Amino acid sequence: MRSEQFDLPVSDHHLRVRRLSVGETPTATTLVFLHDSLGSIALWRDFPDRLVEQLRLDAIVFDRRGYGRSSPFAPAPRTPRYLEEEGERLGDVLEQLGVSSAILFGHSDGGSIALIAAALYPTLVRAIITEGAHVFVEERTLDGIRAVREMIRTTDMREKLARYHGTRTDTVISAWIDTWLSPEFRDWNIESYLPRVQCPALAIQGSDDEFGTERQLEAIVGGIPAWCGQAMIHGVGHTPHRDAPSIVIDATTRFLKEALGASGRVV
Repeated sequence: MRSEQFDLPVSDHHLRVRRLSVGETPTATTLVFLHDSLGSIALWRDFPDRLVEQLRLDAIVFDRRGYGRSSPFAPAPRTPRYLEEEGERLGDVLEQLGVSSAILFGHSDGGSIALIAAALYPTLVRAIITEGAHVFVEERTLDGIRAVREMIRTTDMREKLARYHGTRTDTVISAWIDTWLSPEFRDWNIESYLPRVQCPALAIQGSDDEFGTERQLEAIVGGIPAWCGQAMIHGVGHTPHRDAPSIVIDATTRFLKEALGASGRVV
């Protein structure tokens, strides 16, 4: 497997991209990883590599704008529609990368973006896997964010995040916490996108998710008319791919083989 990193020009900014290739010829379908509200390419650790090796599919992992080594956030203030806006832009990003058939794997914010993009680009998105995705705001979500805000104040969490986001760390933290805890965001809801999702979907959540209840899982599975599976992984929190990677890889592999009718390589 080959790995390369490069900067992709997108309109008035750039995105840092990591491309994983399993052979000399590109695979027909590409895995695309969408990270969470404090994430980056590096914070996925080796999970994308392990899933690529299992599925034998090429993959794209990128720092969303404002994170990691991508360009800073846009100068305009973040709006309550920032996830919808990122979902709307994903089609152009993948087109520039030459991806015409994608399987989206989105964690948290990335899972919400994956749902939106699948609704907007039915001919591009072949399947989606969400992990700890949100489709509406819960009190548990807000309590979890307040707990992180206190951890940042009282522990070395900020210094750890700075390893990945450098001088923009405080901006990354604020963009998440201040947006989600704002009164304007309380009514955010993307359930209206779910009936438009035409591809198979797998919704994954940890039973001890500190940012959401099983109502999120139920809403996703109940709202998507296409074939939709679910996996509640017991004993883990908001990041199953870190806490139980083998379970997530096995669940993803089974889902794709069943949903896409493939045996062996999923292409």
